Amino acid sequence: MTMPQQPALYLKPNVAVEPLYNQWYAWWYLVAPATAPLFVANHHVKIMRSFVANPALHVAALKNPALAGGPYINYGPERAGEVKELLDRTLAEQAPSLRFAEAVAELHRLLDGAEGHSLEELYPRVPEVLRGYVELTYDLNNRASPRFFESLLYRSPHYRESSQSLSLRLLQGDVRPYVFSTPRLGTDAETVHVQQPFRSEALRRLLAMVRTPGSVGAAAEGLGVDPRDARAFAALFTEAPPRPASRFEGPGVRIRYFGHACVLAETREVSVLVDPVVSYDVPSELARYTQLDLPERIDYALLTHGHADHLMLETLLALRDRVGTVVVPEGGGGLADPSLKRLLQSVGFPSVVALGELDSLDVPGGAITGLPFLGEHADLNIQAKLAYHVRLHDRALLLAADSKVIEPRVYDHVREALGDVDALFIGMESEGGPLSWMYGPLLPAPLARKMDQSRRLNGSNSQQAAELVARIRPARALVYAMGREPWLGHVMAMGYHDGSPQLVEARRFIAHCRERGIDASLPYGRGELLLG
Repeated sequence: MTMPQQPALYLKPNVAVEPLYNQWYAWWYLVAPATAPLFVANHHVKIMRSFVANPALHVAALKNPALAGGPYINYGPERAGEVKELLDRTLAEQAPSLRFAEAVAELHRLLDGAEGHSLEELYPRVPEVLRGYVELTYDLNNRASPRFFESLLYRSPHYRESSQSLSLRLLQGDVRPYVFSTPRLGTDAETVHVQQPFRSEALRRLLAMVRTPGSVGAAAEGLGVDPRDARAFAALFTEAPPRPASRFEGPGVRIRYFGHACVLAETREVSVLVDPVVSYDVPSELARYTQLDLPERIDYALLTHGHADHLMLETLLALRDRVGTVVVPEGGGGLADPSLKRLLQSVGFPSVVALGELDSLDVPGGAITGLPFLGEHADLNIQAKLAYHVRLHDRALLLAADSKVIEPRVYDHVREALGDVDALFIGMESEGGPLSWMYGPLLPAPLARKMDQSRRLNGSNSQQAAELVARIRPARALVYAMGREPWLGHVMAMGYHDGSPQLVEARRFIAHCRERGIDASLPYGRGELLLG
C-alpha cells in the first residue's frame, strides 16, 4: 500500500529558535572556548547555587524592576528541584569546563607574581589543562597577562559543541523574559528542545523552510526531535507561504530602520545589513519591519561589536542561509576580546571578513570602512569593535553604534579621511550598567564597588553626541541603539520611562541638532529614509 505523500510545509515566521549552551541562552562569550568555561563556573553555577539555597530571595528581588537584569533566576520556588537537577548535571557534565576555569584563575595568580623578569621560566608552571594554549606576555608597563591561542582552542576538547543545543517555540508576541540570568529548563509542553550544534546543517535546512517549503518529517529526523515532541514540532509549520521578500529597485539609496541598532542600506546592486537584531512576524500594534521584510539575499552583514543586542546569535543563525559575507572587527586576542571571525566561522558562516580601523572593503557602487569605536566597553582593552562608514552611490552613512565621544578630535581625523556624511546613526545609552554586569565572570578578582560603578557600559550623552555632529557635519542625525523596542527585552531589560536619563539626553541632542538646521529624529519600531 502506498502511503499518501505529505505536503511540503513552511516554518512559521514567528518560530523562535534560541541557541543554548548547557541550557543557558547563548551569546558571544558562550561560544568562544576560552570564555564559555568562565561563564559556566563564575556565573551560571553561582546563580543556580544561590537559587537552590534561597529561591524566595530571587522571587523577592525580581519584584523590583530595577533588578530585572540582575543575577536572579526568574522561576518560582516550585522549580527549585529542576534547577538543582541542572546544577548537579552541570557540575558533572561540565567538570572539564570547571577545571579550565580554575586553571585560568591559577594562571592569573601565577602571573601576579611576575615582576618584569623573563616569563620563560613560568611556562612549566602553567596549569596542565592550559599548556600549549597560552602565550605569557608583558605589556610595556611590565604587567603580565596571558594570550590564548583561539585557533587551537576551537580544535580542542575545550570547544564543547556537545553543550550546544536549540530551543524551538512559537512566539505569540514580542515579550520574552530576560534570558541571561535564567536557564531554559525545557519542561514546557509547547517547546521543542533538540541537541544540535549551532553549525548544524539540519538547523540550516529548517530555517530555510521559512521561505522554501519542505518535509516536516525530514526536518524532525535531521534535528533528532524526540517522538514525544512530535505534536509540538508539527505546530511550528504551516501551508501558508510567507509574503514575498522585499528588494529595493528604485534609484539612489534606501535606508530602513529595523529597530534598535539594525539598519538596512540598499541600492539596486547591493544590500548591507548592520547589527542584525530583527523582530519576528508576531501580532503587534507597533509597526515594524520583520525578518520577512529583509531581501532574499543580504550581500553584507556588518557587526559593530559582540554585545548581545548587536551580535545576536539567534537572528544571525536564522539569516545564515541568506547572508553572503559577514564583516566584523578584528579582535585583540585577550580573554575579554575573543575573535568574532573565528566565532562566526565555528557556527557555520563560510565567508567572514575582519576589518581594522580605516580598512575598507569595496562593494558594488561603494565601500564599507571600519572606524574607531571609543567607549561603551568599561575601559577594557577590547579591539573587536568598529563603527562603520558605508558609502553607496556617493551617499555616506556613519553608523557609530554605542560609541562614546570621549575624544572628539578622533572625528576631525575621520572627516578629513572620509569626507561628508549624509546620515549619522548614534547610540545614546548614556547610563549603562557597570563593568561587572557584563564582564564580571571574566575578572580574576572582584573590583571595588566604587571602581566598578565608575567604569560603566555608557554610550554618548547629548554633549558628546553634539561634539560628534560638530566635527562630521552630517545632513541628518538619528538616535538609535536605545533598546526601546519590545523585542529587545529578553537581552536588555531596559525599562525606560519618559523621564529616563537616556531619553532626556536623546531629546536634548535632537533639539540641539534642529536648532542648527540638522534634521534629527529618534526612530522607534521602524523608519525609512531615501537618499537620492
